[in-house]
Amino acid sequence: MNHAFRLEDDHFRDHCGVFGVFGHLEAAKLTYLGLYALQHRGQESAGIASTDGAELYAHKGMGLVEEIFQTETLARLAGDAAIGHTRYSTSGETSLTNAQPIVIDCNKGKLALGHNGNLTNAGEWRRRLEHRGSIFQTTSDTEVIVHLVARSAAHNLSSAIGDALNQVEGAYSLLLLTRDELYAIRDPRGFRPLNLGRLGSAWLLASETCAFDLLGAEYVREIEPGEMVRISRSGLESIRFALPKTHQYCIFEHVYFARPDSLIFGRPVNRSREMLGRLLAAEHPAAADVVVPVPDSGVPAAIGYALESGIPFRMGLIRNHYIGRTFIEPVQAIRDFGVKVKLNPVRELLEGRRVVLVDDSIVRGTTSRKIVRMVREAGATEVHVRISCPPTISPCYYGIDTPTREELIASANSIDQIREFLAADSLGYLSLDNLRRAVGDTEGDFCNSCYTGIYPTELVQLEVAHREGNLPALVPREN
Repeated sequence: MNHAFRLEDDHFRDHCGVFGVFGHLEAAKLTYLGLYALQHRGQESAGIASTDGAELYAHKGMGLVEEIFQTETLARLAGDAAIGHTRYSTSGETSLTNAQPIVIDCNKGKLALGHNGNLTNAGEWRRRLEHRGSIFQTTSDTEVIVHLVARSAAHNLSSAIGDALNQVEGAYSLLLLTRDELYAIRDPRGFRPLNLGRLGSAWLLASETCAFDLLGAEYVREIEPGEMVRISRSGLESIRFALPKTHQYCIFEHVYFARPDSLIFGRPVNRSREMLGRLLAAEHPAAADVVVPVPDSGVPAAIGYALESGIPFRMGLIRNHYIGRTFIEPVQAIRDFGVKVKLNPVRELLEGRRVVLVDDSIVRGTTSRKIVRMVREAGATEVHVRISCPPTISPCYYGIDTPTREELIASANSIDQIREFLAADSLGYLSLDNLRRAVGDTEGDFCNSCYTGIYPTELVQLEVAHREGNLPALVPREN
């Protein structure tokens, strides 16, 4: 009997993407299109909440944006303001209950909240709030923010939001919608991106600027770390809700997450990725005949490698862009089936050639090993693997879905041991110094915890120590 095969992708995944509109008669439709452009940031669920000034409307579902929203669905999301969210879970279970935006009716009014990031002290706050009588409807860390806003003694919503956010730790880029206002908020360290745009007289907000491009909108600026932007009929107001902290922009946005046509942290992603490849070629040259990317994320770095090295660039692996999540596999299992569903080698370009295979990262190593084998079976005489970032040795706690430390191949193996596991002729990772150089990090503004194991928030350090058996169980602290 044939059986369903679950396709697993051995890449990190970002938590989610957010998009918002204020002041446009087709707010829900624009939000749908914005989420479509941000689909790469989360494929588990999506949702849109809108307002016509009198009521909040919402629709959420599991799956891709185009599967969840149809014309009649969007027509029911009335109003000229809306926020949307596309999700891949890093905190909370995979279920419709955890789909966002979260919509609640509390003493601060009816609110809808969409969150990109991860709160490192959410578990502690959840225990404290439940002890005080709060009832949670989801397992998502985002709901902690909602409860803290509702419990705030502040007399206006912007102060209540600031009060709540100054009690949480970690990464958050938030959109919060009321019946007549839209708030855009970024944590004081700026882990995750959030951008402000303009379409005629309407204001737009998005995790990535590529969503503005789709709509023909103008990019205005980033929401600054520690800034809360309040948009109402009266215009736009900027509020500083937190004391300044050292910036910790996620460096992996430039390595892998963001689309190459986006502007992230004020810098074009494609420029960074091409520079990653150029520096990689200088740091780890190879005597080879062709440079081949692992598509799609390895393409810009491979182009940079080819330009710097003078070795011809060839699309020696073709990606199937029309794949779903499960497949019916034959009774007699096909070796490397999951990789073959996604990638197919172009034998004519690989046979009899020495290949430089460029990818953005190695996580567990299992997929990379299969790709190396695929390239060899297509006739390559040598396979030299080049990775456009340093070895990933530690999990992320700031909005990225990463395996445990034990699952990360680089956490316990040398580069030569990894090369041997991949069955590659050579293996070269970009150094951390060159990674920082490629993204323009001259002031230490980027978080690189996944490459160093050093985290910028104290609570994460405690959690790491606890997991490693060096501390007793964490006890909730009272203010």
